[in-house]
Amino acid sequence: MAEAVVETSFMDPFKDILVNYLMPEKCYDEFFLQFNLLHVDCLKIVISKGLGIGIILGSVLVKLPQILKLIGARSAEGLSFNSVLLELFAITGTMAYSIANSFPFSSWGEALFLMIQTVTIGFLIQHYGGNTIKGLGFLAVYFGLLAVILSPVTPMSVVTTMQASNMPAIIFGRLIQAGTNYRNGHTGQLSAISVFLLFAGSLARVQDTCPQGPPTQEGTCTGLFKVCQRTSK
Repeated sequence: MAEAVVETSFMDPFKDILVNYLMPEKCYDEFFLQFNLLHVDCLKIVISKGLGIGIILGSVLVKLPQILKLIGARSAEGLSFNSVLLELFAITGTMAYSIANSFPFSSWGEALFLMIQTVTIGFLIQHYGGNTIKGLGFLAVYFGLLAVILSPVTPMSVVTTMQASNMPAIIFGRLIQAGTNYRNGHTGQLSAISVFLLFAGSLARVQDTCPQGPPTQEGTCTGLFKVCQRTSK
């Protein structure tokens, strides 16, 4: 009785990495065993996951220009602490919801790095405003609350509400920052580079979200999915 022939590929040494992080095994077979490099569904999956990984890598540096600008000027003039708090609330909600639902890291990993950078900016605003003790208290309170939110003690309904509220929080936070700029007559130490990078990352995340199907939460994500439906037709 003839033995079954096991198909091999020149990419076999990298198979575990590719399958674990970039594509399902069926797509690996399509690309590297059948050499069907134009398989539409698999291309969508690879592009989506690739964008997700790219967003995470980019998020490591997205607010670095803002942090460096604050440190270089030794001033946080023009930045609204309340705006930072609302943005931090939105980021934390996204991160907590994703962890609670065991979403893949590629779909929310940027929230972790954005959280670290946003917390740093919040502390610098207080520090350069002459309130270093208040800044340290802000760090202690935030990370204490984060530990509670990520623990089993917090009901899922609370985490879901935070996630559903992230877009209003971001909008109000931006309006507060815009109001601060208007009253001051300038943008102060606000980094245009970081603002642009955040905008570009948001556009990439929309494209990354579309191929993955309808989101599980309603409210905030419903509008996003409708946009995805329109752009994918």
